[in-house]
Amino acid sequence: MGQYDYAIDAKGRLNFPAKFREEMGTTFIVTCWLDHCLAAFSSEQFEKIAQKIEEKGLVKGRKVTRMLYSSAVEVAPDKQGRIQLPAKLREYAGLAHDVTIIGNREFAEIWNTEAWNMTQAGADEDFTAAMEELDF
Repeated sequence: MGQYDYAIDAKGRLNFPAKFREEMGTTFIVTCWLDHCLAAFSSEQFEKIAQKIEEKGLVKGRKVTRMLYSSAVEVAPDKQGRIQLPAKLREYAGLAHDVTIIGNREFAEIWNTEAWNMTQAGADEDFTAAMEELDF
């Protein structure tokens, strides 16, 4: 849970919230995700995602597995709690400087702060519609 704002340094390193590091373990997986953000999964959670995709069948899941696995990297926070994000992942998510990390139940999303703020601009209406659809 929560939202944290950071900046990527010139070497492509990003502080990762201590609260999330505790949940992720000593190493975890970062990969491309929906809406041009990145997702950070514990190894255990990444395996659960893979199993869900596998249940849908190899043919149906092939595009998703290609994207997730080809872009996935295992990261290990350094002593300062920073993770190294490869250039390809930074490019995919538009991460140049300002970054917002949000908790999303059992994983974290890593966003370009400007893109995150834009998604939140209409979020109240989207949230209301989604809650109505779920019949809350």
